[in-house]
Amino acid sequence: MSPKLTPGQMAPDLSLPIAGGGTWDLAAQKPDLLSMVVVYRGYHCPVCKGYLQKLNGLAAEFAEQGVSLVALSMDSAERAEAAKSEWALDHLPIAYGMSEATAQAWGLWVSASIKEAEAAIFAEPGLFWVLPDGKLYLIDIANMPFARPDLDLLLSKTGAVKAGYPPRGTKA
Repeated sequence: MSPKLTPGQMAPDLSLPIAGGGTWDLAAQKPDLLSMVVVYRGYHCPVCKGYLQKLNGLAAEFAEQGVSLVALSMDSAERAEAAKSEWALDHLPIAYGMSEATAQAWGLWVSASIKEAEAAIFAEPGLFWVLPDGKLYLIDIANMPFARPDLDLLLSKTGAVKAGYPPRGTKA
């Protein structure tokens, strides 16, 4: 069973290779405002394709607000490279190779394949805002491919973080 993450707690460790070379390491991020970690189901998911294409189109606006972006999955290097290339994700780092244990540490739902095109196992969607000190600010976890936060709305709410609005849901 995956742990329930709490806003205000330290985010779990996260360091993964990225399509095109290099590594994306949460601990090494130094965003002005926050890091936004977007977990997608994988190359097989058409909903993920549209969502990441929209995020790719908003990447410059998120960067202007001080947000560091990454999209990641449990996909192999080949599938991540295909997603980056075929989906035209030229402004978005695509990390890959997340383990099932890491997915569970982040509280994500994990599914087994029901179609030939799907990977054998994959994480369902999640979106996290992580402050520069490594603490979780926003946690959104879904068990279905079509339940995802509105990216335009999230972009418009970066000002709340700048204004010092505290993470919610911290009462034990």
